[in-house]
Amino acid sequence: MKGERPTVAAIDLDALAANFGEARRLARGLPAGDRVIAVVKADGYGHGAVPVARRLVGAGCDALAVATVAEAVELRAAGIDASILVLGGVHDAAEADDVIEAGVTPVVQHAGHLPLLRARARERGTVLAVQLEIDTGMSRMGISPEEAPSLSEAVERAPELRLEGTYTHLACADEPDLGPVRRQLALFREVVEAITARRIDPGIVHVANSAALMATADLAADLPPQVAAARPGLMLYGVVPAPHLAGAASLRPVMSLRTRVANVRHIRPGQPVGYGATFRAKQRGRIATLPIGYADGLPWSLGNRGQVLIRGRRVPIAGRISMDLTTLDLGEAEIALGEPVVVFGASNGPNRSLLPVEQVAEAAGTIPYELLVRVGGRVPRTLDE
Repeated sequence: MKGERPTVAAIDLDALAANFGEARRLARGLPAGDRVIAVVKADGYGHGAVPVARRLVGAGCDALAVATVAEAVELRAAGIDASILVLGGVHDAAEADDVIEAGVTPVVQHAGHLPLLRARARERGTVLAVQLEIDTGMSRMGISPEEAPSLSEAVERAPELRLEGTYTHLACADEPDLGPVRRQLALFREVVEAITARRIDPGIVHVANSAALMATADLAADLPPQVAAARPGLMLYGVVPAPHLAGAASLRPVMSLRTRVANVRHIRPGQPVGYGATFRAKQRGRIATLPIGYADGLPWSLGNRGQVLIRGRRVPIAGRISMDLTTLDLGEAEIALGEPVVVFGASNGPNRSLLPVEQVAEAAGTIPYELLVRVGGRVPRTLDE
């Protein structure tokens, strides 16, 4: 759009497709199949759910996962015809009608979902596919292991419902110690066995998020033999879930948050910069101002701690992050107005330099997930050329 300020989130869809290829490669190590259910919730982790979903489908992905019914409806309205799993389930009759109308699969999180879904499916004269989430240790959502067999049987007996899949969510897959993961997997294996012992097909069984998928080689013996799919999110966007997993896949960053220098001023020793005067110059130098702030998703906690890339060199943030602006300590470097700046991700052009979002998140005291999804709506998403 003409007239916009120069702060953009550049989205590299070729990198997304390449990362999906890596996920599919790792999924070949699963016991019973290699399907990849690509997680595109929260507007595709801030990248734009519709273009992300379109590119994934174009790369061969036939199954997506979102958090809310509204997210699923948005994808259907955009013409995305892949299978869509609604991880958060439904909350009322209107949402149940929406999942039926959109032809997407809600997750059953508790027994109270069944009468609601059955009634709406009966009213619509259809059979609704559902999946069961089993809580094996996250203690957040999902059916307890004790009630899972009887609830799966209730789905099996309901003429309005069809059990499409069964899964669990791992709480500690990104930790070096895989002991807690193995305990969750052992419990999940027991649940799946209890379901099949009742002569019920659990449907597609999936368990691995990005971290677990990247640790498949270490977890292969622990995975239930019915596991036929993985459910990655973060790795699709080029982010390594934890440093010890860096060698498991070759990932490329999909989002690059970029801007340009909007102002440069000289500064004298002792001169304060920004709110609260938390930065004072130690010597004569230059301060650059960027047209990006915490309203755009740059964490306030990066004040006096973070860095950005200019000409491949890391330049420290000076003072507090403001709502709309950020200041840099250039030292004595001469930087021109309009100079390109990488806040995280890669620079464009032939000599690409990289400031990984993982490192920026660490400096901010947060996680890469949060940095990606908090990039504000006033920051245009553009295709990276």
